[in-house]
Amino acid sequence: MHSTPRPEFLYLGHSTILCTLPSGKVILIDPWVEHNPACPAAAKELARVDAMLITHAHADHMGDAVELAKKHQPAQVVACYELASWLTGQGVANCVGMNLGGNLDVLGARVSMVRADHSSAISTPDGFVYGGLAAGYVVRLAGGYTFYHAGDTALFSDMELISELYRPELAFLPIGDLFTMDPRHAAIACRLLGISTVIPIHYATFPALTGTAEALAAALLDRGIATEVVALKPGESY
Repeated sequence: MHSTPRPEFLYLGHSTILCTLPSGKVILIDPWVEHNPACPAAAKELARVDAMLITHAHADHMGDAVELAKKHQPAQVVACYELASWLTGQGVANCVGMNLGGNLDVLGARVSMVRADHSSAISTPDGFVYGGLAAGYVVRLAGGYTFYHAGDTALFSDMELISELYRPELAFLPIGDLFTMDPRHAAIACRLLGISTVIPIHYATFPALTGTAEALAAALLDRGIATEVVALKPGESY
């Protein structure tokens, strides 16, 4: 069990999470803010960002990374090695590249890059550029509280290994379908992860993302999985 307060998580819509640590320092996960249609206008101006974690290179997850990194220098930016190299070339000064299975200390927390089943590419005027592997992140605070942001992923059975290795209490899981898991698959992910709480992400931003939090709750109930669903509206905190 953990001995420190839980962070405050502000949902900025789609898959973007602003995590305020008990220390007051701030981690932004998947920096898509200014151009995120789900992000409330009042939440687009971020007062503080000390670090960013980027799950993969698609624009709806890192579309504002360069601008925010420059604005909030010397914020540390963490991404897959190839994506970190590209960001460095765009003028991001404090970029750290890592890869699946690796661990890194960020703002006093232990960050682990874990598997995600998804594609990853940077959209440029000349076409797509390889963005390295898509990933998720497990973040463990010094006092033990641990959460998992899955990024964009399909369901995979090795989520059970994430449970065994890291014991997250909370997971941010995509439920939108089409590009990621749907609610039924996300319910099984909750069981594999053994989490007490799930916050659904990557849904409702566009009409094509048809999964709902209600469908996730129903799928959990149908399977007898005792994971609480915390469905945040963009701009709400947990």
